[in-house]
Amino acid sequence: MLELLGNFTVQTVVIGAVFLGIASGLLGCFAVLRQQSLMGDTLAHAALPGVCIGFLIAGSRHLGWIMAGALGTAVVAALFVQMVTRHSRIKTDAGLGIALSVSFALGVVLLTYIQGQSNASQGGLDSFLFGQAAATQREDLWFMGGVTLVALVLVMLCWKQFKLVTFDPLFAGSIGLPVVVLESVLTSMIALAVVVGLQMVGVVLMTAMVIAPAVAARQWVKQLHHMVILAVVFGIISGVIGVLISASVRHLATGPVVVLVISAIVAVSILLSPGRGVLWSWIHRQRERRTIGQRQMLTTMYKLAAHHDDPYYPVERSMLDSFYGVRTDAILKRLHNQGHVAPASHMPTEGIHWTLTDTGYSEAVRILQSIGAEPSP
Repeated sequence: MLELLGNFTVQTVVIGAVFLGIASGLLGCFAVLRQQSLMGDTLAHAALPGVCIGFLIAGSRHLGWIMAGALGTAVVAALFVQMVTRHSRIKTDAGLGIALSVSFALGVVLLTYIQGQSNASQGGLDSFLFGQAAATQREDLWFMGGVTLVALVLVMLCWKQFKLVTFDPLFAGSIGLPVVVLESVLTSMIALAVVVGLQMVGVVLMTAMVIAPAVAARQWVKQLHHMVILAVVFGIISGVIGVLISASVRHLATGPVVVLVISAIVAVSILLSPGRGVLWSWIHRQRERRTIGQRQMLTTMYKLAAHHDDPYYPVERSMLDSFYGVRTDAILKRLHNQGHVAPASHMPTEGIHWTLTDTGYSEAVRILQSIGAEPSP
């Protein structure tokens, strides 16, 4: 697969995928942390009328005009959502839904109008819906790289302000920061990431590239700068691998493959990440369940021993089974391995008996004291 990197077209698309990974990973983190994940979807759909307007202005598929138009309409949609939610009783989700549906409907109308004209250069304009990475030209990379560089510079210059507005906008406003302006800039920057990905993955799938790298990175780290770096890495990896896979299989669209790769990274992160992963949480719950069962068993045997005034009172296993309503073999064996209980001989006609060891007796006393239950003398 690596030998494909020698192909000129593949090299171009890979570089574009790298720019897409950097922009989406960088800016998606702020969208996810500000609980504006649907903002990426809205801005991606809002870019479609801008694509059509850019085409009408240029009269051809000039990527610079098309992306400039997409950026303009995406920013307008973002500012519309912010204005409506701030100055009316409409909630954020409703504002996002209005902006998404209206802008996408306008884009479809404009696209239909353009396709009804006799202009031959409009062919393939609808590829911006799902992306057409193979159509990326070297001169297009300059525009994509410039947009990515602008995003990087803005984040570096306003890192502290963006971080404060993201986590505590009320405190940011109390110390005099222009919260509304900073939030508008952050939201508009998400539009930059959308614009970078239009050629690669298209309007419909771009929301995944804005959100998925940040979601995957959030599972592994706890600090914002680590999250941003890891999201960028995930974005680049998914972009490059997706391009190479689509280039190695004929008639395989690049954009959907890139989205599937980053989705696989998200799935692995959700399952396996330490501390937050589903598998880790399941293991942790199982350990806690075993620990609670062992603590309950020790305290039960201690209370029986105290009741019979015999610290080594032998307790029949079947009685413990009846008391807990389940078989207690596994718990008793674990406690035996830990040296807290030991098998005891009793009447030959009765079942297996267990008794506390000195260590188990001391551990039971410690457990009762830790929960505020005074053990019997």
